[in-house]
Amino acid sequence: MSTIATRLEELNIRLPRLAPASGTYVPHRRVGSLLFVSGQVPRVDGVDAFIGVVGDTMTLEEGYDAARAAGINLIARVALALDGDLDRVASCVQLRGFVNAVPGFQKHPAVIDGASDLLVAVFGEKGQHCRTALGAGSLPRGFAVEIDAIFEVEG
Repeated sequence: MSTIATRLEELNIRLPRLAPASGTYVPHRRVGSLLFVSGQVPRVDGVDAFIGVVGDTMTLEEGYDAARAAGINLIARVALALDGDLDRVASCVQLRGFVNAVPGFQKHPAVIDGASDLLVAVFGEKGQHCRTALGAGSLPRGFAVEIDAIFEVEG
């Protein structure tokens, strides 16, 4: 069993099956050693989850959980792009997180920590990344969070 697969098992994380792209885009694209992953939302077991606005209908903690759920989908998308071999991830270069939050909300980084903490837990030092955390007036289908990322991959 691979190192990352073992770590996922230890963390009790099961990667979900993902839906195909829901628009005119590709879910991931590799350019040289870089893997660009399109926006991932917090779908859980194929069902839209964490619908709401952080600071209104959702707490910061629920936003954190939404970012973590989106992060699990991000890792699943990377696994698909790499034919299941997550040990080919050399590093997470950048993570961008968007938080559907009330005006005046200022803790976007604490929400996106849900995805950042997950990447470090799964990939260790290779999961450390540059990051942007932004507020959004709305997100597709009312999700509380959306994330995208760039990974450096081997092979």
